[in-house]
Amino acid sequence: MASFDGLINLVVYYGTLALAVWAFVDAVVRPAAAFVAAGKLTKPAWLAITGIATLILLWQGPLSFLGLPAVVAGVVYLVDVRPAVRGLRRGNSSW
Repeated sequence: MASFDGLINLVVYYGTLALAVWAFVDAVVRPAAAFVAAGKLTKPAWLAITGIATLILLWQGPLSFLGLPAVVAGVVYLVDVRPAVRGLRRGNSSW
């Protein structure tokens, strides 16, 4: 039977991995023009940042030297970039 510490580590590992995957998938489905219109980095830049963050978390976990910056990258995308990009709509709609 797993210890309580081991269970907490698994929850943190899979939780942060899910966060990074969510950020990457969201960046994939957003239109590239929305990133520029919102004044954020380009879509390829955010795809690279969130993709590398996901790989780091998958490979090393969130409690490693590179794990914390990977978690921060996912959180920054979801808290700052996603709301700005999500607020913009496709096409030339005036509303």
